[in-house]
Amino acid sequence: MTGRKKIAFQGELGANSHLACQNVYPDYEPVPFQTFEECFAAIENGSADLGMIPVENSTAGRVADIHYLLPDSSVYIIGEYFLPVHHQLLGLPGATLADLRTVHSHPQALAQCRVALRELGLPAVAGADTAGCAREIAEVGDRTRGAIASELAAEAYGLQILKADLKDEEHNTTRFMILSSKELRAAAGIGPIVSTFVFKVSNLPAALYKALGGFATNGVNMTKLESYMVGGQFIATQFLADIEGHPDEPHVGRAFTELGYFAEYRILGVYRANPFREQIKDIDSRAASYPGPATLTQARDLTAG
Repeated sequence: MTGRKKIAFQGELGANSHLACQNVYPDYEPVPFQTFEECFAAIENGSADLGMIPVENSTAGRVADIHYLLPDSSVYIIGEYFLPVHHQLLGLPGATLADLRTVHSHPQALAQCRVALRELGLPAVAGADTAGCAREIAEVGDRTRGAIASELAAEAYGLQILKADLKDEEHNTTRFMILSSKELRAAAGIGPIVSTFVFKVSNLPAALYKALGGFATNGVNMTKLESYMVGGQFIATQFLADIEGHPDEPHVGRAFTELGYFAEYRILGVYRANPFREQIKDIDSRAASYPGPATLTQARDLTAG
């Protein structure tokens, strides 16, 4: 189909990032790239209209590469998507779990299934990405090798599912950021808004306290704050942050003004909060009604509710 818009993702066809592209932009052509750097370059040079990039997982934590690529790129965040992850343990047609000796996948997927693999007694072998490992299993034809990947990957490479929904946590979810070369900010007042920004402070006493003070005094809720060194140096620290609210709202604007007194900052995106965030808040509020730590059964009830 000519004239079809393109959305870039890291990995191969059948990856969870491919699935996220299909779910959010079914009319776009998903275009796989080997690295995140290539994805960013494709968005910047216009060969891809958008990008679907994972930034964090509820089980395995952040995708560190993105924190280093975002601040120095010319792309903007225009949206977010939360994908509940359903890993499948795949093998060759006719193979069984008893045949497996190793399981191959992306390090993030292996981290999300660490306990499950230990219970199965299967050593993990890291690969470039989930779907790529599935493809290699199909090409090599070795019944002793399995792969952790999506159901989409199983269909793409003719593999069978040896164990469905392999995971350590019921809440296994990956957050994706939708990227564009254009700064398409959501309008203020249309609903819940997330603003993502980076800022850098000197490595001095109370520098972070002073930089963030305006958000506290103006009643701005910060939902994410992560730090990392800049250029491998110890003299300054860079932070990536998410807040609830739009810079055009007076209280948020005042908070950013105060931030500017103590730190260099850049707003990476102002976009509508994904409805999944409300689900999380609802689960958290119901979990708080339990007098003590929720049991596994209670946690499942909360998630199902």
